[in-house]
Amino acid sequence: MKLEIKGACFSYGSRPVLENVTMSIKEGEVVSIVGQNGSGKSTLLKCISRILKPEGNILVDGADIARVKSRDLAKVLGYVPQSINHSFPATVFDTVLLGRKPYVGWSISSEDIEIVSNIISLMGLRDMALRQSNELSGGERQKVFMARALAQEPEVLLLDEPTSNLDMRHQLEVLDIVKSLVKMKKTAAVMAIHDLNLAAQFSDRLIFLEN
Repeated sequence: MKLEIKGACFSYGSRPVLENVTMSIKEGEVVSIVGQNGSGKSTLLKCISRILKPEGNILVDGADIARVKSRDLAKVLGYVPQSINHSFPATVFDTVLLGRKPYVGWSISSEDIEIVSNIISLMGLRDMALRQSNELSGGERQKVFMARALAQEPEVLLLDEPTSNLDMRHQLEVLDIVKSLVKMKKTAAVMAIHDLNLAAQFSDRLIFLEN
């Protein structure tokens, strides 16, 4: 089992958003979290990624993420938020290379460079590898930050509305890449997504959250 959520609860002040959420996700699975606006899809991903601190337990490969060091957590969880603010100057290549930070010791290895280069090619970003990330369109930045998360080689990939800034062609392309990588590497992906058609097409399971 890659990911287990046991009785997760979270409230914003006095307003409960997640109440006793329990689910499990196996290796090789792409699972879509669907529901109306305000149902807690993004909140759930933030709880899994430890941006928020819920009640209950969240485990990856049997380890409670609340007890995992941040550096080690970045090796097992890759998170791509829905809204990405990126104002500092860095090339696309260097931005994706930041995904290797949990693995880098004193210097960047040839293996790190190879992993980043392969992911940039896979995501169709080679032609813009030396462009500044903060000069890209919203859709292009979305792909760059997804590539950065993939460079972490996570056990579980968390995607919050991964297609929101992409046109239809790139939506299909990106989701197909995610599904193929999950199957090939026997990892797992959890997507918060509002498009039921895309969710059904690229997911092994849909999990509905209710308000």
